[in-house]
Amino acid sequence: MVDRAPQAEAWADGLTERLRPAMTAIYQARRRLATGAVAVLTLWLFVHVMFGANGMVVYRQKQAEYQDLRQQVHQLQKESDAYTARINALKTDPNTIEKEAREQLGYTRPGEKIFVTPTVPAPQPPAMDRAHK
Repeated sequence: MVDRAPQAEAWADGLTERLRPAMTAIYQARRRLATGAVAVLTLWLFVHVMFGANGMVVYRQKQAEYQDLRQQVHQLQKESDAYTARINALKTDPNTIEKEAREQLGYTRPGEKIFVTPTVPAPQPPAMDRAHK
């Protein structure tokens, strides 16, 4: 093995001399390669942040949806409070009970008269007969 050491060294030196131009070119282009790699990484990161699963576009959509849902909850809460107040009034307030009885059931006090205005149905457009065209 010792007698082959000079041959192995010669082979390694020859390989180093053959690869030296390529290694020199890569070494000289390292800044360009590094700059290109950073640019590609930056571009990928930008696309991911903007359009990814939790990106800015999705975030804006979710934020708008959240605001809409908050507004709906607020509106429904107001309706619920109004219904609760109406229910409490119908349970406890004699004036509200009397008003409901008068409006829905048609109750009157002795001597009162109720005037009912007739409702006129909307006129129907004449039907077109397709046979007479």
